[in-house]
Amino acid sequence: MPSPTLNLPPADLKLRQSDGHTTVLDPLRRRYVKLTPEEHVRQHFVHYLIHHKGYPAGLLGNEVSLTLNGMVRRCDTVLYGLDRQPRMIVEYKAPTVPLTQKVFDQIYRYNTVLRVEWLIVSNGLQHVVCHLNLQKGTCEFLPQVPDYDALN
Repeated sequence: MPSPTLNLPPADLKLRQSDGHTTVLDPLRRRYVKLTPEEHVRQHFVHYLIHHKGYPAGLLGNEVSLTLNGMVRRCDTVLYGLDRQPRMIVEYKAPTVPLTQKVFDQIYRYNTVLRVEWLIVSNGLQHVVCHLNLQKGTCEFLPQVPDYDALN
């Protein structure tokens, strides 16, 4: 699969072939997973968060399950606080998928359960960052992903 050039720093992904598919080592799940276009974005974005933005790997989780309207759904990546409460949801799409209202509706539905203050949507080419003030009911869009130290 040719890898598109993403709007993210390069990441040294650990790839291997398995059952005729390319797999990538997910350092958060500590296992190899199928390298889809969305997974390609996820692995580069997680690398960016950890190695360029200072996010602690131990506070990040990939494919985090939640129950929404009686159905199990998975958040692509969740950042937890030191209190182990969710603080951020990151949703990934393949580079060919435009970041439409439908994508934002998905992450918003997840947030009705987790109630985090940070939402990020990325297709690897565009990254939309939203800081929510849950008490005031306001949403501020930011021009870039904040450093971990700036989240508090």
